[in-house]
Amino acid sequence: MKKNCVGKNVHWVFCFLGIGVATTIIVFLLNIYYNVILTWAFYYLFASFTSVLPWSTCGNDWNTDNCRTDFDQVTTVNQTVYNTTNVTLMTNGTLTNLTMANFTKTKGVDSVTEFWERKVLQISSGIDDMGTIKWDLALCLLLAWIVIYFCIWKGIKTSGKIMYFTATSPYILMTVLLIRGCTLEGAGEGIKFYLTPNFERLADAEVWVDAGTQIFFSYSISLGVLTALGSYNKFHHNSYRDCIIFACTNSGTSFFAGFVIFSVLGFKAHKQGVSVAEVAESGPGLAFIAYPEAVAQMPISPLWSILFFFMIILLGLDSQFVGVEGFITAITDLFPTHFKKGHRKEMFIGVTCIISFLLGLCMVTNGGMYVFQIFDFYSGSRIILVVAFLECIAIGYLYGVDRFYDNIEMMYGFRIPILMKWMWTVVTPLFTIILFVLNGYTYSELTYNRTYHYPQWAIGLGWMMACSSIVFVPIVIGYKLYQHPGDTILQRIRLLMKPKLRQHQLRVQDTDPDELIQDTETHKMEEQTSPYPGYHQVVDNGNASVNQTRETKA
Repeated sequence: MKKNCVGKNVHWVFCFLGIGVATTIIVFLLNIYYNVILTWAFYYLFASFTSVLPWSTCGNDWNTDNCRTDFDQVTTVNQTVYNTTNVTLMTNGTLTNLTMANFTKTKGVDSVTEFWERKVLQISSGIDDMGTIKWDLALCLLLAWIVIYFCIWKGIKTSGKIMYFTATSPYILMTVLLIRGCTLEGAGEGIKFYLTPNFERLADAEVWVDAGTQIFFSYSISLGVLTALGSYNKFHHNSYRDCIIFACTNSGTSFFAGFVIFSVLGFKAHKQGVSVAEVAESGPGLAFIAYPEAVAQMPISPLWSILFFFMIILLGLDSQFVGVEGFITAITDLFPTHFKKGHRKEMFIGVTCIISFLLGLCMVTNGGMYVFQIFDFYSGSRIILVVAFLECIAIGYLYGVDRFYDNIEMMYGFRIPILMKWMWTVVTPLFTIILFVLNGYTYSELTYNRTYHYPQWAIGLGWMMACSSIVFVPIVIGYKLYQHPGDTILQRIRLLMKPKLRQHQLRVQDTDPDELIQDTETHKMEEQTSPYPGYHQVVDNGNASVNQTRETKA
């Protein structure tokens, strides 16, 4: 019912614009750091074009003396004497001097981890030591943004066609990797660990918080990008069916990928002689340590490595298309009369990619991983719960759940289950606010690799980043209250809370003329510059309906 996540064309209630601005900022921050993952994938892809994978061996210039490739021997080698005692014994009438030594065992570091930390990242001691830009990673980051630009610069029609390839081919590659992973020693233990529930963890509040926020990001809930991309559909398109298919496919893919991951983790645990729980990690290290190690064990390992990281790049591009396209759509629909002329949109996309690239350079320095984690931890993972809560309140109580329910029927031509009303007004708001409270209860400050603790100034910077989006909700509310005419504050609030709709959005029972937006010249220009020209309204005996014709541009 509205054209984008910012909410320009439909003036519903005064706080909607603030929520839209908040989601747009969150998506912009996500786009900046998410492309760094593509950068690492490109680096590994290029490093795979060799006869021997560089992370499969020791003895390279980035390796240390503790580097090991055979995990069976990692805990038995590198013994160091730390205390000696001289003892004299009488053996068969001969005095013998012996030196009794106490040994300590120093665990080795696998070659894959050393390649990741000492070659790719060249990680510094902390965020206080940012070091210099790694130009090999900077060039990969530039390449990633160039690919993104040329895939989306012609709009949703071009990027949509590209997604047919980027979204489907990874399934083939994951299947191949799963077959290979299941043939490795210890794979069964890893899969068993994956499928065996630990019900005691259900009492851990942090588990619920992590699971909830992961679902929000995996499904792109409350980020506005699905709303922005969905605005390109026809008015009567059955997006309810699409949502069900999308949810099932998304969760099914995650479940399937779990077998690929834990078959490899089981093999890694078997080689190290530890439990699967000890080698199970999260974050980028999982994709750039556990997977490369498994690939290195395969015959013709460079070929498998090229295919694997090509798959990672396709998956990353697919997600990045959605994020960048969602941000671009939000801004261009906010100013349709400006960006829809000539090549201004293409130029705006280019400027956005350049700015994002420059901001991302801080994450390809020696201390870049620490900056990456701050972006990942603070930019949206917790604040998105507040955004989701505000969206439910705005739709369910300010705009009106009955009105929204009827609008959906106008679009779909049928009524969805009435249970959805309770989901919008009770279940989801309660769920999100409880998760947010639990997040505050279980909050612990950010660490890297469970050993490095961030300084307080870095934590403060992270919270400023978190608040940089949600702060626009009260700012926009205050601005609208100041700008809107009215004798008192209460009168302005009452007027601003009244939805302002177009003719085709009014129901039969909507008789208040104040709710109707007049077709001004600005609105006519917005319709003329719509992505789908030929849009027109037909009203018959008070029953609002919409007929749309899509004249495809050559």
